[in-house]
Amino acid sequence: MTSPAPDRTGGDLLVDLLRRYDVDTVFGVVSVHNLPLVEAVARDLRFVPVRHEASAVNAADGYARATGGLGCALTSTGTGAGNAAGSLVESLSSGTSVLHVTGQVDTPYLGSGRGFIHETKDQLGMLTAVSKHAVTVTDAASAGVLLQDAAERALAAPGGPVSVEWPIDLQYAVPGALPAPAERAAVAAADPVRVAEAVALLRRSERPAIWAGGGVAGAGEQLCRLVELTGAALFTSNSGRGAVAEDHELCIGNYATTPGGRALLGDADLLLSIGTHFRSNETGDYGLAVPAEHVQVDLDPAAIGRVYPATLGVVADAAAFLDAVVDGLAAAGAQPRPAWAEQVRVTRAAVRETQRAGLGEHAAFADALRKVLPREAVVARDVTIASSAWGNRLLETYDVRANVFPRGGGIGQGLGMAIGAALARPDQPTVGIVGDGGLAVHLGELTTMAQEQPWLVLLVFNDGGYGVLRNMQDSLGSPRSGVDLLTPDYGLLCRSLGLEHLRIAEPGAVAATLEQAVAHGGPVVVEIDLASYPPMPRPFTPPVHVPGAPA
Repeated sequence: MTSPAPDRTGGDLLVDLLRRYDVDTVFGVVSVHNLPLVEAVARDLRFVPVRHEASAVNAADGYARATGGLGCALTSTGTGAGNAAGSLVESLSSGTSVLHVTGQVDTPYLGSGRGFIHETKDQLGMLTAVSKHAVTVTDAASAGVLLQDAAERALAAPGGPVSVEWPIDLQYAVPGALPAPAERAAVAAADPVRVAEAVALLRRSERPAIWAGGGVAGAGEQLCRLVELTGAALFTSNSGRGAVAEDHELCIGNYATTPGGRALLGDADLLLSIGTHFRSNETGDYGLAVPAEHVQVDLDPAAIGRVYPATLGVVADAAAFLDAVVDGLAAAGAQPRPAWAEQVRVTRAAVRETQRAGLGEHAAFADALRKVLPREAVVARDVTIASSAWGNRLLETYDVRANVFPRGGGIGQGLGMAIGAALARPDQPTVGIVGDGGLAVHLGELTTMAQEQPWLVLLVFNDGGYGVLRNMQDSLGSPRSGVDLLTPDYGLLCRSLGLEHLRIAEPGAVAATLEQAVAHGGPVVVEIDLASYPPMPRPFTPPVHVPGAPA
């Protein structure tokens, strides 16, 4: 280790760490309990002052997904750290590599229970519950070692958020230096016996299907080779979208629970699942039938057989497993089955056309976005009808890093994620898809958007409330409760912030308005007035089970 320069603070140490991991933008809320960190980041990198700590983590999460690397969020002690907790749950659910650095009271008062400003009971315990790992800086000399370890833990597969609480007196103290850069451990080779068994099963299969989840994020090239070598039908979870470009002729995509998807899975004689946890809303509450012959690959041993029985379970890194399997199949001269590949292609087209019929004029948004956006542009989607109805399926994704959405299912996180992703990729447009209800959760981040000027087109689907739950209550014959909300005049709001505001009220305006918004080259709010726009022929309702409701 080298000796630290005089007059350095913990903020300088944090900057050194972030540069090591190519992080140039940090999101946070300034406080008396993180001031040295914020000042150093603002001086040497870019500090984005979001308006809420939850958005700091969401933005760092979006930044990390868009770059495929590490994101960083700074929050304050106690309530500030607590505000970040829900967004840390999202990063934990999605396996996103986020370094969350939060303040803590001066070490002489830590844990004393005196009610010292911003102090909270067992902050570390709270952070441990919502993070992959959490740690306290206990002395200035070890701060560098702890930060380096935290970043490595966040990035190690499967990724996740790591929280570091840093007492304010130790932030001001001259810190120890960073240790030498960590050497990443080589990815362990997949068990050759299990690989050979998987190769044999795939060679025998006449009608193979693959289900890819978020675990294939770094293995898209290998996955594509396997699909083409076997002619397999490629299904994905929402998290696995984009690992293989969704215009690939064998990519069914996130359509497993549609009638066409169910039929194709029913005809398959083998399922290879890779890095997916078979979430409830993607399996019809686990009622989706899959082939009895099931090869399951996951880094987590507990995932094997947890939802569907596995005839062969393989605990392995997805890329290492796929490399070995592709090599084995190629050496054996494996060839795709033409009849099955054609059935897959026909199904791929059919499920999309069926979805279009149910969307009516709302399909125009997916078509127009694909026309005006670069293939690699990020589309950050909040939990809203537009995302669930077409953004998570019909709107094709070609790059896994462009597929940004709250995997934990919480509303209100989309704008923060979109801001983070847009600032990670400043030279191309980013699109955010939100509803008026979700946007209201963190409406203040419109001021962040106006201040930071990202190339971000924010589509606000305005139906005056929580449309998903309104549709659900209507479908059940229940009275509307808690779903109708007062919404602002977005035109006036945007003018007050100096934001460009465009409005869509009829299908003929979709393509031209979105083209205009993207060409603006900066932040734009596009309001879709759903009171004027034609409704979907089949109103979207969430795929959740309600006891006693008709099937």
